[in-house]
Amino acid sequence: MMQFMVDLDDRSYPIIIEPSGLNHIGRSIREHHCSKRVVVITDETVMKLYGKRVQSALQQASIRSTTHVVPDGESSKSIEQVSNLYTELIETNLHRDALVIALGGGVVGDLAGFVAATYLRGIDFIQIPTTLLAQVDSSVGGKVGINHPLGKNLIGSFYQPRLVYIDPKVLTTLDRREMWAGLGEVVKYGLIWDNLFWTFMELHLKEISELKDWDIISQMIDTCCRIKAEVVKKDEKESGLRRILNFGHTLGHALEVVTDYQYFKHGEAIVHGMRFAAWLSWQKAHLSKADFERIEALLKQFEIPELPKNIDSQTLFEKTRIDKKQTREGLQFVCLDQIGRTKVEPVPDLSNQISGWLDYVRK
Repeated sequence: MMQFMVDLDDRSYPIIIEPSGLNHIGRSIREHHCSKRVVVITDETVMKLYGKRVQSALQQASIRSTTHVVPDGESSKSIEQVSNLYTELIETNLHRDALVIALGGGVVGDLAGFVAATYLRGIDFIQIPTTLLAQVDSSVGGKVGINHPLGKNLIGSFYQPRLVYIDPKVLTTLDRREMWAGLGEVVKYGLIWDNLFWTFMELHLKEISELKDWDIISQMIDTCCRIKAEVVKKDEKESGLRRILNFGHTLGHALEVVTDYQYFKHGEAIVHGMRFAAWLSWQKAHLSKADFERIEALLKQFEIPELPKNIDSQTLFEKTRIDKKQTREGLQFVCLDQIGRTKVEPVPDLSNQISGWLDYVRK
């Protein structure tokens, strides 16, 4: 078992990484939260895989629980679904001393966290992420929220969980496409923060993708969570440093929007976004050709969908303008100086760069 604290003063919380630990999650909740009333929010797929196991573990710890199941997919991050959950919580007479458990991937974590942050002006919640993407990224740091028809994650808050509990072995039920999507966020940490971790991923990418060594996988998850925790500690509400976590996300989010969230998994879109950000960094003479070629070599190994042929640069550019990183100086874009070191700078107009990159990747 690996464990460390995310240090945020009175909002600090532990991250526990324990292979096969889901069977005694009730005990861990007892150790970190005194509530005897728990609401589990999960989706249809995770309910079938792990719902009964979690319910049994809670029952063994004498924790009374109810479970609310939402439809699979990004469409559940909506005002309508939030309203449905509010109604269910009110009808079950849930009070402020209750606890919400987000059992699932990033969609469930974002949705359940947003409900917890806003129901009765805020009740406690914990994250039990079941996808690699959620384990290494969305479950850590307190970003919760939902989508709007005009853009992704435009409605939300910063609301820290009481505990993040990660069982790496739930990844055995993750399909290969979801695994590769999660690995996109994993390698991002090497690019923005730690060149040694990037080298680690160059060495172990294939065996990690095939779930061959749980010690290596646990080490990978631990490293990612520690990097994100360190960034969040220094900049909890994304006023400066935390923006580096958005590396690859500007174009990645635009790709998700123009394909109506139907074509790409989030992590897949981010891989394309990172390829663009690395290319732009090289074009702007921030990044060396050698580092750019290393990045391209690794990201091209990812088993993800190619860019749709009908996507054009102007459409993508228009979607990047609906971005939370916009300021009066223009879009705050995360570039690379080298592998492991970033630079954030305003980019007033990305249209020409996006066009040039599309020509590069399609040649």
